[in-house]
Amino acid sequence: MQLPACLPLLTYYCPSLLFFLRISLYQNKVAASDLIQSSSEMKNKSASVSSSLLPAFGTVVDDGDLHLKRNVIAPYDRRYRWWQTFLVGLVIYSAWASILELTFDKAANGVLLFIDLVVDFFFAIDIILTFFVAYFDTSNFILVDDHLKFAFRYVTRFWLFMDVASTIPFPLINKILIDEWHTGQVFSLLNLLRLWRLYRVGELFKRLEKDIRFSYFWTRLLKLICVTLFAVHSAGCFYYWLAARHKPSEHTWIGRLIGDFKQKGFWHGYICSIYWSIVTLTSVGYGEFYSMNEGEKIFNSIYMLFNMGLIAYIIGNITNLVVQSVVKTFAMRDSINEVMRYASKNQLPEGMREQMLAHMQLKFNTAELQQEEVLKDLPKAIRSSIAQHLFWKTAEKTYLFQGVSDDFLSQLVSEMKAEYFPPRIEIILQNEIPTDFYILVSGAVDVVTYKNGTEQFLSNLESADMAGEIGVIFNIPQPFTVRTKRLSQVIRISNHQFKQMVQSESRDGKIIIANFMEYLRGLEKDMLQELPFLTELLADQNVQPTAQNEEKQNRETMDSTDGNPTGTSNTSDPSLSAGTIRVIIYGYHPSKKTISGDRLGKLIYLPNSIADLFNLAEKKLGKRGSTILMADGSEVEDLSALRENDHLFIV
Repeated sequence: MQLPACLPLLTYYCPSLLFFLRISLYQNKVAASDLIQSSSEMKNKSASVSSSLLPAFGTVVDDGDLHLKRNVIAPYDRRYRWWQTFLVGLVIYSAWASILELTFDKAANGVLLFIDLVVDFFFAIDIILTFFVAYFDTSNFILVDDHLKFAFRYVTRFWLFMDVASTIPFPLINKILIDEWHTGQVFSLLNLLRLWRLYRVGELFKRLEKDIRFSYFWTRLLKLICVTLFAVHSAGCFYYWLAARHKPSEHTWIGRLIGDFKQKGFWHGYICSIYWSIVTLTSVGYGEFYSMNEGEKIFNSIYMLFNMGLIAYIIGNITNLVVQSVVKTFAMRDSINEVMRYASKNQLPEGMREQMLAHMQLKFNTAELQQEEVLKDLPKAIRSSIAQHLFWKTAEKTYLFQGVSDDFLSQLVSEMKAEYFPPRIEIILQNEIPTDFYILVSGAVDVVTYKNGTEQFLSNLESADMAGEIGVIFNIPQPFTVRTKRLSQVIRISNHQFKQMVQSESRDGKIIIANFMEYLRGLEKDMLQELPFLTELLADQNVQPTAQNEEKQNRETMDSTDGNPTGTSNTSDPSLSAGTIRVIIYGYHPSKKTISGDRLGKLIYLPNSIADLFNLAEKKLGKRGSTILMADGSEVEDLSALRENDHLFIV
């Protein structure tokens, strides 16, 4: 093939290259905001994080830094990244071809020469593009988009010299000046400057290792394979180069077996050299190819020393990758073995051993789902957002928090902790001190109690049901045992944190107490029997009035302030409903003299109607009344006129 034959190939590529330059450098028809938006999207994608684009600790990248000047390319722009990736493919070819052309003259004066010209043309374009690429100042991490600054930075540093030197077509210069393909070894050696481009491959692998879209294991494995193949190729070619330049050729490693190896085909010599390189790399050789002169012996010694380091590097990396994939399994087995030794040493029952093993296995199976382990290093705002996304709907369905404000629920959800329990595991033990209560997210649990050593089933709880809240709210030992029926996920709320939030939000606290009392009224008789104090408590309480009744009472309270029959001032909250007003009742006439013991009254919550008040007074005082009097003898006809701590006489 003659030199002019490469012109059609260059002519074919030129329009595409010019088009790319027109897009990358002269974006006259593309608004600057489009480039900014594209660059911002690339920068904000956590999947393609690169250490070269991350700000230094404690520094802030201002939004103004994203407004680039005209004809400036952002280093994180998607199009420029694709261009760099394309060049990596050309670098791989250059690394393979430059060593091959040095060794085999037939390869150097063939079609590879013209392919090299095209590849060098692409890298020449990249040199021009580099003068338009902004860079980050490492001192303050500001994106520098001044043409003079990053052009001066590129010219005054070592990169420009090496990029230009690796792009000069030395084989073509050799052809023009000497006009012989087999001479000019100096130019062939200078052609090895193209190996400088290999740094681009290293940068690519650095980005891929930090890119979460790609498997770290396969990325590292591909890197090891590339390093091994390049080492095998380079050693084989250089070893053949030594034999081809040695005289007589019979005193060489390949000439001893193949006397006319120089007249053989290109692929014959290449395959022999690669075979020798692989055998030497993986072992000490089979003996058919060995050193015949001092130069080959020196090269073999250096290569085998290099192989020691390369093999250690490969084995160490592969071992690290394999160990990383099974380290969790090793940790789980060690923990289980420790549990078994502990159970055997202390002669624990078989049931306890099974529970301990089930808990350990579940812990490792759900390790990536444990809220504490995953969220402990995140800021509180992010943890709060994640907790709201995961647990808001479940907490909102829970009976205790129905009707509370969104702010209270948001604070509560942020403090929740997720836990997993295997089947047949006690979440709450009867008579234990209440430190937390639980909301069931998924699964099912049984509520049981123990009487005289006998287990009694009380109820079954499912998703959005609560357990342990009775002990927490009443501050008493847990009255029931709660045991899982199957694999269950729960969210735990601390007793201390819950009470702090309720005390700071009085309105939400009243709603929670009302919901809790309503829940207690709906408990089954079996559960009420286990809580004898609830019977009297529920008798004193009554159903909360509706919002309409509360508004009516507020209006009547305002109207009756001036005509208070007792002459006492209204110091209570006018928004209190009848069910939250406490009064003291007596079973005699206010003017009647009784002994001191009979003068003691009963403190009750005011019910909603006079009939209910008579019924409650009969239960508390032991006799039925027909009239309600105040301390001054005036008769009460409407309960809405009563105030907190009024004294009522039922006669």
